[in-house]
Amino acid sequence: MNIQSSINKEVFIPHDERMLVAVEVQRRKRKRKRMSFLPPGARRDCTTFICVSVCQPEVTTKPRQLLITKIKQFVGSSSFTRRSQWNVEQLRQVNGIHPQKDSPEFDLVFDNTVDQWVARSSAEKCLFVHILYHACQTYCKGKAGSLMKAGGLDHVGRKGSQCAQLVQEDPAESTPDSTAINVKSKRKSSAPPRQPEFINCQSKLTTDSRTVTLLIYRCKVYLDRIKDRRVFNQTSPGGGQRGQRVTWSSVAEAVQRMKVSLVGRGDRLTPAEDKTVELMHKAQQLADAAHKLALKFSK
Repeated sequence: MNIQSSINKEVFIPHDERMLVAVEVQRRKRKRKRMSFLPPGARRDCTTFICVSVCQPEVTTKPRQLLITKIKQFVGSSSFTRRSQWNVEQLRQVNGIHPQKDSPEFDLVFDNTVDQWVARSSAEKCLFVHILYHACQTYCKGKAGSLMKAGGLDHVGRKGSQCAQLVQEDPAESTPDSTAINVKSKRKSSAPPRQPEFINCQSKLTTDSRTVTLLIYRCKVYLDRIKDRRVFNQTSPGGGQRGQRVTWSSVAEAVQRMKVSLVGRGDRLTPAEDKTVELMHKAQQLADAAHKLALKFSK
């Protein structure tokens, strides 16, 4: 089991969440003038991960949430600790730093803080930004659509009752100021979520070619990890023993298996997408018919 599966199983699944992507990061070094009486910086005693997850509550009435979580794993411990968590609506900006080339640096700007990170590799950072961008797109579109449907139903079904209630109320109690406050609060609650701004990001990370881009960056991440493992085995004691070396043929075979599995997964997803579109069309027809019946019997 790799480290991402371990994080998902230990941290997110018990809280009815599903992790979409995780990236290993460390703080970007800032140039500071070190005091002569202070000792030099010690080696970091923990590993930090930034994860994107979707909250999937068992109760269907609760809304789904897109969350960004900071997780740490301390040296000598196999468990993961959740340190900070933000809703995607608190995310204001994602800064890719270098719009023309792959780089491991990126910034996350929230309402109350700014985090400057360096990923383990450029491929991991690009994969994280790519998945986060499309997750934000899907989340904002879905929430805006649900708000529009809820607003339409309230407008059709409750218009008559609201008018009758306003007529029966005491004029002295319903002042213009209170009416204006109620209108503003309703508009604010029904406003669609603001989508985070992605700046200085490569155009290939914010395009619709998700399958190809994901395949490329997942292969790069896998190759980087194999390379790091090979370097570690060569530099560690006993690294030259038999069975510890990773040959390029095994890497090529693994990449080929991953490519075949991803292509098969895409072939299975295509009929599911067509079926989803068909069901959405039928649901829209049913909604239109129900609306016509409601108007007919209201007269």
